[in-house]
Amino acid sequence: MARHSAAPSRAGWRARPASSGPRGPRRRRWLPRPGVVLVVVALVMFGCLLLVNGLAHSEVGVDAEGGKVTDTTNMDEVPRSVTDGGPVLDTRGAEPRSAAMPAKTIALTFDDGPDPTWTPQILAVLAKHHVPATFFVVGSRAASNPGLLRQIRAAGSEVGIHTFTHPDLGQVSTLRIDRELAETQLVVNGATGQTSYLLRPPYSSTANAVDNDALRSFRETGADGYVTVLSDVDSRDWERPGVDAIVRNAQPAGTAGAIVLLHDAGGERSQTVAALDRLIPDLQARGYRFTTPEAAVGLPADNQPASAPAHAMGATMIGLVAVAGGVVDALAWLLLVVGVLVVVRLALMLAVACRQHRRRHRPGFSWGPTVRAPVSVVVPAYNEKENIAATVRSLVASEHPVEVLVVDDGSTDGTADIVEALRLPNVRVLRQANGGKPSALNAGIAHARHDLIVMIDGDTVFEPATVGRLVQPFADPSVGAVAGNAKVAAPTRLGFWAGLVSRWQHIEYVMGFNVDRRVYDVLRCMPTIPGAIGAFRRAVLLEVGGVSHDTLAEDTDLTMAICRTGWRVVYEDSARAWTEAPGTLPQLWRQRYRWSYGTMQAMWKHRRAVLDRGASGRFGRLGLAHLAVFQILLPLLAPLVDIFLVYGLVFLNPVTTLLLWAAVLAIQVLAAVVAFRLEREPLRVLWLLPLQQVVYRQLMYAVLIRSTVTALGGIRLGWQKLRRVGGLDALLAAPPDGHAAGPLAPRRDGAGHDRARGDALEPAGVREPLDDRP
Repeated sequence: MARHSAAPSRAGWRARPASSGPRGPRRRRWLPRPGVVLVVVALVMFGCLLLVNGLAHSEVGVDAEGGKVTDTTNMDEVPRSVTDGGPVLDTRGAEPRSAAMPAKTIALTFDDGPDPTWTPQILAVLAKHHVPATFFVVGSRAASNPGLLRQIRAAGSEVGIHTFTHPDLGQVSTLRIDRELAETQLVVNGATGQTSYLLRPPYSSTANAVDNDALRSFRETGADGYVTVLSDVDSRDWERPGVDAIVRNAQPAGTAGAIVLLHDAGGERSQTVAALDRLIPDLQARGYRFTTPEAAVGLPADNQPASAPAHAMGATMIGLVAVAGGVVDALAWLLLVVGVLVVVRLALMLAVACRQHRRRHRPGFSWGPTVRAPVSVVVPAYNEKENIAATVRSLVASEHPVEVLVVDDGSTDGTADIVEALRLPNVRVLRQANGGKPSALNAGIAHARHDLIVMIDGDTVFEPATVGRLVQPFADPSVGAVAGNAKVAAPTRLGFWAGLVSRWQHIEYVMGFNVDRRVYDVLRCMPTIPGAIGAFRRAVLLEVGGVSHDTLAEDTDLTMAICRTGWRVVYEDSARAWTEAPGTLPQLWRQRYRWSYGTMQAMWKHRRAVLDRGASGRFGRLGLAHLAVFQILLPLLAPLVDIFLVYGLVFLNPVTTLLLWAAVLAIQVLAAVVAFRLEREPLRVLWLLPLQQVVYRQLMYAVLIRSTVTALGGIRLGWQKLRRVGGLDALLAAPPDGHAAGPLAPRRDGAGHDRARGDALEPAGVREPLDDRP
């Protein structure tokens, strides 16, 4: 065991500086960060737009859908003057007054509109026969089609109120009733510059069906100045029974007058249009005259001029709905484009990954002559007392000849002492003042004795065959660096929540990182060799100037620099390492925040590669472009999927929405199955994939958004050290306490040869070992 000292270098995982002296209690005034305020304001504004658009475009039904059956036992408070009276009910006074239609007088009324398809066709039939009608409009639909209200008035027909979102007024609160009417009135004011005092309650029918709840709502609407217009005759056109049936249903009995109920929205209304073209001339031939309800019973004309403030407020509301609709429609199209791109990319990535796997594992494949040159393994360590012993033991147990160089970067927990106390052969400890991970790596490179260098984190363990497999690609002289296969190690003594977080990361490592590396291998544009397991030629490291401290993602920065020099960077899936992953969501947030921000820093540093020629240009136009589009831009838009899921459940058809979400999830599950089979991973952990989409994925979105805001704001982050829990020593072949061999111990196959074990760590490991390769 050798011991050395080295001069300090610059930033990285710096320790917190000691206080210069005692300080008294100091109260700090908390102020939110500008970036956080900006994001919150943007989310609130976007939420308001979605709410406005959802209310304006919600899938309201026709009156027959969801209507209640009249309960004759709930009519004891309804006076006989109402149940035996006419369809026009005035509740603005102390006692309700009803009025019936005069003989041979018809008032045509249309509910649930306006509709851009059917309302103009109905207006054309009315104009053809010179007949007026009253259109009781739903405010949410009218706000999206204000021009149709102006067409109705220009054609000589009336506009009445049918609430804003089509609720049963007898089943809602007084506050809700007032809001439904006020919002619809505003839309009518803004669209036509006029008012309306005629109200058709949703799900209402004839006067003899009015019950206690309905009468209560009529009194409340009367207090707001509205006159209720029921119906005498229901055409039942919402059933689409056929043109003949609609004409027959709409005929009044004998010579009696009637208010006829029809619909110009809420479904396909071609039968209504055709029936209306027959009904009007039939009734005209029988001597009926057509008018409006209030004119027939002697009430003042509806649709009087609105006040200037009311008109302005209504116009503003309509404008807001238009803006919200435009924004949501644009985002919906953007989501569609994003979805198509993501699915196409996923299919291509899996196809290329499968091709890479088949090529590397086909019989007879070889990188070249077996690489037997000794390897220097550099282990940068800062306060890694929980795992450093396990890391070093796993390296010493390597089947390939190695020297292990542990660079203690000013640890305060005795990390270097632990390694020295092991007294293992071919292990050296290099102590230096805290200077950061790049500094520690560069010190290790400078003191390494061999031309092949492997870098490993201090919270990672190797299988016995890992080093030999990792350096075998160097048999190809064009290979300058090799990315290994990092696996998530989750010690069994962790609690359920930590195990769950580890499993989610395990899914991400297999589905995301490792599939991506296979594709980058084929395209020769590898952006990152993981810090947990990577191999390099010393000459390549010296060529790029060693490990830079310019970014928080020193592994990504180094890999990009190597790719730009023209050296080939490959992925070796059989070289496996087990690394401790964050066990809690806050720790995961800190780690991924650093990764994401550091990757953005590295991309910005190497941005000129996009314009370069040769290998550097290839990396820039493939690797950097892919990262920019699919790792930053599209993931920033990915939350739209979840936003529109909630939007669809609330405002659209929830069954259709859930089916679409299930289809997207099924595609992801299929992709996960393919990725897991490539890695020879057991599939049982995939039952957590749906839950990962609900919790884990949202955290990754938040990390990316926060990182983007930080990067755009020019804020520089410091290294964020994670709390280690340890437990990796349980994976080793010969734990110091003499327990049974761990899952990374060599084992014998059927032929009596030693094999590197690949059993699972609970809960996130590999069960099926990869075969030995030439």
